[in-house]
Amino acid sequence: MRRKRNTSIRRTSEFFYISLSHDSLENHYKTNFALIQHHKYSLAELDNMMPFERQLYLILLRNYIEEENEKHKQKK
Repeated sequence: MRRKRNTSIRRTSEFFYISLSHDSLENHYKTNFALIQHHKYSLAELDNMMPFERQLYLILLRNYIEEENEKHKQKK
């Protein structure tokens, strides 16, 4: 039973390691800083997100910012 549990934990950690491999540590901290300073997320909220959830929020935020920039350009 113990061996099965350890294998499961190792597989889970490997999965998240692979899913985060595209993001450098520097980029991770810069993104966290920007989300905290400019978009009012808390560090606890960011740390508690699953990696795929964080990616989805970043994609949605990027789309929102692009739409707002486009609206701003059209007004000028």
